[in-house]
Amino acid sequence: MTESGLVLTRHHGAPDQTTLAGYERVGGYGALRRAVQIGPDEVAVQVKASGLRGRGGAAFPTATKWSFLPKETFPRYLCVNADESEPGCFKDRVLMEEYPHQFLEGVLIAAFALRVTHSFIYIRGEYRSQRELLERAVEEVYRAGYAGRDVLGSGWGCELIVHGGAGAYICGEETALLESLEGRRGQPRLKPPFPAVKGLYGQPTVVNNVETLSNLPFIVEQGGAAYAATGTEASPGTRLFCVSGHVEHPGTFEVPMGRTTFRDLVELAGGVWKGRKFKAMQPGGGSMQILGPEHLDTPLDFKAVADAGSSLGAGALVVMDESTCVVNVAMRLVDFYRHESCGKCVPCREGTYFESELMHRLEAGVATRSELADLSDVCANMDGRCFCPLGDTATWFVMSAYRRFPEEFEMHCGAGVCPVRYRQEVMV
Repeated sequence: MTESGLVLTRHHGAPDQTTLAGYERVGGYGALRRAVQIGPDEVAVQVKASGLRGRGGAAFPTATKWSFLPKETFPRYLCVNADESEPGCFKDRVLMEEYPHQFLEGVLIAAFALRVTHSFIYIRGEYRSQRELLERAVEEVYRAGYAGRDVLGSGWGCELIVHGGAGAYICGEETALLESLEGRRGQPRLKPPFPAVKGLYGQPTVVNNVETLSNLPFIVEQGGAAYAATGTEASPGTRLFCVSGHVEHPGTFEVPMGRTTFRDLVELAGGVWKGRKFKAMQPGGGSMQILGPEHLDTPLDFKAVADAGSSLGAGALVVMDESTCVVNVAMRLVDFYRHESCGKCVPCREGTYFESELMHRLEAGVATRSELADLSDVCANMDGRCFCPLGDTATWFVMSAYRRFPEEFEMHCGAGVCPVRYRQEVMV
């Protein structure tokens, strides 16, 4: 374990971390050398011992996901989900901007462990400068012999391909990502078969997140047990959290899982801004259920947050102060999901439309109480009935906000204006 207890940002402050030379000065690509020495099976053993879980939102155990690949089926592929589009989330962008070689070393270690010879990095279309930086880093990696043919004299080779998306949120869903990589419209596939059996080009494929793979150099260097010890038994390791919204100093913070609370994160970000009171938060990005002040001391633990009624999701904490109209927040989130729906299934395509129309009437203060009652019916006909999770998550924040702040939703009915915003204007 490092003295600082950090994993992903342990080299923060070291010069030139965006260059190969700078990364090598802090021991960069030493983990890849070690991986080649100990072999792919031992790398997988250490990843399992680490307890590493996916950092993209689903939190599925990484080693278990790898184990689903058919043993003797080749070729197989590794696809990296860098299509970071969750509202409030920007941690993967930080990793690619500040530590691109640490990320690429993690990609190569995973490819070696999985016996993959072609790895694809699918990066969000809006991340143009990040893509250019990553492509320059890939060129350096090839020149140094860490990618390409016969990596480090191991007899194993790996090609790295950086592929830009077209700006579609749906491509964060792993099968829609694969469809887009193959040149088709980004829409989710029917599962099963799952990507581990039939993924990219019909071959076994593992899809991992940027942050997930960025942990691998530490795990291989220090061992899985050392990584697990940075967190707790139930939630091993550290994690990057994006903290934004009504805080003094929004940013990305690496903290140990299970040993840190939401209150700690808010304080790391300078506390609630302008001396105002805390009202609510989204603990894992725009799609996660809302939590209130009574949950501030909940540890950043998968089970603890689930027991509180939400999820850590993509690791994006959005703080709302006492001036926030949760109806307005819910309306804007629903607009986002309506815009990003791929339109493949009726419950999502039509449901997000009706949900958005209703929320706009409600926020404007022209909806009736009977229309507000329809909101539950619309969401009930979406949640659990959509082709992929996008339609489901489009209902989670709205309904959790309605349950937590029913009086705020009800006071909008027939008010003629947004009463929360009107009250603030009158007070000013």
